[in-house]
Amino acid sequence: MTFFEKRGHKILDPRPVVARWREDLYLTIASIVLFQPHVTSGLVPPPANPLVVSQPCIRLEDIDNVGLTMGRHLTLFEMGGHHAFNERNGKFIYWKDETVRYSFEFFTKEIGIPPELLVFKESWWEGGGNAGPSFEVTVGGLEPATLVFMQYKKNGNNLEPIPLQIVDTGYGIERIAWFTQKTPTAFHAIYGDLVNEFRKKLGLEEPPKEYYKAAFRYVGLLDPSSEQSVSMFIKNISKHSGFDEESVKAFLQNDMKLFTILDHSKTLAYMLGDGIVPSNQGEGYLARLVLRRALRTLYLINPEIDFTDFIEKQIEYWKQDNYKLKEFHNYIINVVQYEQKKFYELVKEKIPKLLQTVVSNPNFETFEKIYKEQGIPPELIVNEAKKKNISIEVPFDFYSKIARESSRPKLGKKQEVTTRLEWLNNIPPTELLFHVDPYLRESDAKILAAKENMLVLDKTIFYPLGGGQSSDKGSIEVDGKIYNVVNVEKYDEHVIHYLDKNIEKDAEKLIGSSCKLKIDWSVRYLNMRHHTSTHILLGVLRKVLGQHVWQAGAEKTPEKARLDVTHYEVPDPATIRRIEDEANKVVLERLPVITKFMDKNEAEERYGFVLYQGGVPMSKRIRIVEIPGHDVEACFGTHVSNTGEVGGIKIINVAKLQDGIIRFEFVSGTQVTNYASKLESILNEVSKEVETESPLLLNRVKKLNQEFEQMKNRLNLYRDIYSEVFRENLKSKAEVINGIRLFVYKDEIDDEEFTTELLKEITREMREIIVIRIFKNAKGTSIEVSEGRESSEKLNATEIIKALSSYGCKGGGKKDHAQCTSEQEINVDDVWKMVKELLEKKG
Repeated sequence: MTFFEKRGHKILDPRPVVARWREDLYLTIASIVLFQPHVTSGLVPPPANPLVVSQPCIRLEDIDNVGLTMGRHLTLFEMGGHHAFNERNGKFIYWKDETVRYSFEFFTKEIGIPPELLVFKESWWEGGGNAGPSFEVTVGGLEPATLVFMQYKKNGNNLEPIPLQIVDTGYGIERIAWFTQKTPTAFHAIYGDLVNEFRKKLGLEEPPKEYYKAAFRYVGLLDPSSEQSVSMFIKNISKHSGFDEESVKAFLQNDMKLFTILDHSKTLAYMLGDGIVPSNQGEGYLARLVLRRALRTLYLINPEIDFTDFIEKQIEYWKQDNYKLKEFHNYIINVVQYEQKKFYELVKEKIPKLLQTVVSNPNFETFEKIYKEQGIPPELIVNEAKKKNISIEVPFDFYSKIARESSRPKLGKKQEVTTRLEWLNNIPPTELLFHVDPYLRESDAKILAAKENMLVLDKTIFYPLGGGQSSDKGSIEVDGKIYNVVNVEKYDEHVIHYLDKNIEKDAEKLIGSSCKLKIDWSVRYLNMRHHTSTHILLGVLRKVLGQHVWQAGAEKTPEKARLDVTHYEVPDPATIRRIEDEANKVVLERLPVITKFMDKNEAEERYGFVLYQGGVPMSKRIRIVEIPGHDVEACFGTHVSNTGEVGGIKIINVAKLQDGIIRFEFVSGTQVTNYASKLESILNEVSKEVETESPLLLNRVKKLNQEFEQMKNRLNLYRDIYSEVFRENLKSKAEVINGIRLFVYKDEIDDEEFTTELLKEITREMREIIVIRIFKNAKGTSIEVSEGRESSEKLNATEIIKALSSYGCKGGGKKDHAQCTSEQEINVDDVWKMVKELLEKKG
């Protein structure tokens, strides 16, 4: 860093490993990602020019290669990048010659690499939608740096020049450390004493030095994506180390296990330290992929080993480099413990059931489906198969393929509005008066465009649908005619007002006319209250549950609001009460709600990326909504001027929306009263039902509950007596036909669930028995057939149901249990006689 600082580069603080400023990427995979797309598109100036940064990056596309290549591949690595942003028709910083010279000086003078070993190989680079020529810098087969000269934007197969010519370099800090320290592997250079600590804890034997010497000699030739190349790698190590191939393979497999735990535990600590919550989607899914791959490795070594011990050591080892590891320590450990417990329960329950599925179709698609739907790693199923002497293999490159498929959001195609809005060409942008003064209820405006039932004005007080906030309603008056506004939407710089009438025939006459705008203030104010409450609640959730909490969705309507956040479990009632109390304290404090526009770089430097809870605006200047000391976000919505205007916040429902996402539903202001009124009505109705007054309801319910428990105990006693009597009847009244005990009876007891379970229990105990129950219900006469295992082999229940179709009995079931219903009266003796004949025929 200081090498480039001395050469005029400003040192930039690293950003999170979660790309919070990107909507098309989950993780920070390179230092250039920090500047895409806002800076690289020319929309926003760079934070410094030139600059240098050492950025922690996570790439999971090569996760299966971790350990195999001795450290060439890591899921988490430090990328040193110096960058210069040259304007094509403006300020020029430096380009290819200076970049290559810097690199040559750095490696030869700073690192001490002999010049004759340094090779600059011309290549081509593409990434993040950009492209350009590059130099791959190699030393003896190892590539410690890549120098990219970004000049183009990729549009399909076409390359379009971008406004800037960008120097984009990537220096592999771990590879440089490996080279300079001359350790057996990069892991020894990165983790130092942790290598032996982890090896001892895992109980893995250390390979001989001769193995490492031979492996280092050939690792530069290894193509880990080729099974043939891996096989040749093992042969070459064997040839030059003197160990047989089986021994080499054992050394390699042990080291891969060790290096997987080293690599994955650090990666996971960094991911969780940046607030990722493991889940089944997005960056949470990628964190769970890393975690479960590590747990899979531990499980195969020794399922009794606790993964949190390794995480603890990583936090302690790296906390000086990454302060968030210390800040998020408790959260990281709690999540790992929670996920580990869940994973082992899952493995115990699922693997035996899934084995047959894999054995019948052992291909990548089967393993992929099981992994994505059940969360079970393929190695554990293969391990279970080996115990049963069944030979199946894990698909090659399995996790890398999963990671490649899941590394980016699947962005849906944006609604195509270009053709539809051609009528707005050359129309000036709409002035947004609701941002100037959200309390404006009426205003004058001028009609600039009209089509079908749509109006575009020079300015508007109507808030358009966006940011989870519903649009305003109201009216527009033109020449004495009043049009109701039923919806409002924003497309680029234009706000479109949708009317309840088609004005196509008057369009030409309306353009240029003045009009009077009036919003439905009750709708607007409720939306303002609910939107401000969302900011209050989010700030409280981050305070109470932890700074890992991140908005995953929100909706604000006049009736109520909802906020979806990332968290690993549903809070208990006491915590929910605390959250609600803390939110209402913020309301009572009457804190100002400050709105302002700021340059993007300035806002990020002051507030960080917590700004982008609700999304990332693609603009040079962003609108900030701040409740000082509590919450700050980039937000487009309308808000009250201070928290006191919210009136109050009542959480009405908390539920797990999906794995890792918790939904909070709440109401504010007058809607709290409405909610209380509904609850009061329900209480009054319940009080009437239990014949008491509302204030006495709790005592009444407690008493009823006691009586209910007594009734349940009494009912269980009666059931036991009935069961005993029923079994006695079976012994005395059942008829044995061809070795099968047959009993047909009419049931007068209205307890179908109990009776069905009793019959199933009896037929499990007495294998050679058929019990037929006839009972009345609303539809007519029903017949239930229950059978033991032996009897169902001679005459199964579905055959009996089929024979009863002559009585108009319709139904079905399984071999051992079936049921049908008929509108006709069915006699017990007739059924007994019919089944007896069927059994005699089976002989």
